Amino acid sequence: MTQRKEAGAARGGFRRQRIRKSHGLSVIADESAYPYIGGQGEHAMASQVVQFAGLSDRDRKAVPHLPKLGEGDHLELHVRRRDGEEQTISLPPAAADVVEALLSRLLSGERVAVIAEHEELSPTEASIILGISRPLVVHRMEIGDLPFRYVGKHRRASLKDVLALKAQLDVQRKAMEALAADAEDLHREYGI
Repeated sequence: MTQRKEAGAARGGFRRQRIRKSHGLSVIADESAYPYIGGQGEHAMASQVVQFAGLSDRDRKAVPHLPKLGEGDHLELHVRRRDGEEQTISLPPAAADVVEALLSRLLSGERVAVIAEHEELSPTEASIILGISRPLVVHRMEIGDLPFRYVGKHRRASLKDVLALKAQLDVQRKAMEALAADAEDLHREYGI
């Protein structure tokens, strides 16, 4: 990654980010190669890094798209080990939803990370997801917009709360964009 891209990623400069929640897990898709914070089975701290994963163009072309699963559809995972042993795992519907979301994002060329909803994030990590600065995240924590707890002297917010605030901020941003578009139309049509 170039220094310019690293600087943009460090400032939270994601180009595109989509979040889909399903049964306590969040599938976060992003085009950048910035590492995402989290750990399997434990609370996220700055030292634990889960990398975004993606498929190469060749791999994406080799794998057929999974058709949308319908009511009553059943998903099985077939595993062939190096030693030749094969195993088939039947996935419950909740897991099938997550696998379907994960595969659709990967096959569309996005990079993804799967993180448990109970994970805790530092203000810096939360700022990356929210697309706002770290000081603004701390401000949101202090005024009560983003619940948090202290771990020693460090603030930690749950991923669930960060995603809820992101949804709220996205609604506000869309409303502001609509107002700006209306203002442009008024100016263009009536000179106001």
